[in-house]
Amino acid sequence: MLKGVTLRGLEVFEALAATGSVAGAAEATGLSQPAVSQQMRNLETALGTDLVDHGRRPMMLTPAGRSFLVRAQAVLAQLRMAQTELTVMDLSHLSVLNLGVIDDFDNDLTPRLVTMLAESMTRCRFKLITAPSHEITAAMRDLSLHLAVAASGGGVEEGITEYPLVRDPFIFVASRGTVAAHGSAEAVMQALPFLRYDRDQFIGRQIEAHMTRQGYNFPARFEIGAHLSLMTLAARGVGWAITTPLGYMRAARLHGELEAHPLPMQPFARTIALFAGADWADDVPRDVARMVRTLVDELVIAPALVQLPWLEGELRVLPV
Repeated sequence: MLKGVTLRGLEVFEALAATGSVAGAAEATGLSQPAVSQQMRNLETALGTDLVDHGRRPMMLTPAGRSFLVRAQAVLAQLRMAQTELTVMDLSHLSVLNLGVIDDFDNDLTPRLVTMLAESMTRCRFKLITAPSHEITAAMRDLSLHLAVAASGGGVEEGITEYPLVRDPFIFVASRGTVAAHGSAEAVMQALPFLRYDRDQFIGRQIEAHMTRQGYNFPARFEIGAHLSLMTLAARGVGWAITTPLGYMRAARLHGELEAHPLPMQPFARTIALFAGADWADDVPRDVARMVRTLVDELVIAPALVQLPWLEGELRVLPV
């Protein structure tokens, strides 16, 4: 690395960018506030430029800081991934594992996760299902799954332990150029049909509940169960939809025809969590949760923030 650029300095810079304050960075990294300030001075001296506007509160990144943050986060993500692959998983003692994963991760995380698990389970009978969250939750309740990664319903399930993984905020999507043509996302909502998720799904019910609380009542013209079909209708200009960054990134082949914006209403988010049955309340679910957090950060959140930088701080891995 460049002389004077340290791993600790990169971690402090990442924390300062996320929290906007020395106090917040100190809490996130476990360092004292003077130590945080010293790490930032050392890093900026080594790079020969200011990364943060120290005169503003909350602290804001300079243009150089925003550019360097993308590279620093990529470096840190790779190092965390390497550490995870080396130290986290030892599942050789398992004889059977039934795992369910939300289908939002089919494109990226699930193949990587399955590969890593398979390499750790040398004598294990392994079953994987991918499905919407409501189906995975039902499978957890009837004990056909041992572990599951899905959206949280917000309630406490008897005999099931929940490990929060990711905050996934809801966003507005429509065909590219639609918002500019109508003047605002709010105008699009009034001019074009609302493309709903199937209300039997967790995501559909959560969106409907929030819309009702906000006083919106749109005609029930489209209700679509398949996520990619819903995104395709939005990309073709049939209407507009509310989804999440995880859903948006899953529709990568449509990004040339889609645009995403902050919600033109009170923001809200869902939580993606790992669920474990009562018999699995040991190190295994904690290790798998840690692995999934690392994978999501590298494979989903980092690419999403490149495309949608306004989600910085909103789309994030949740603390252990």
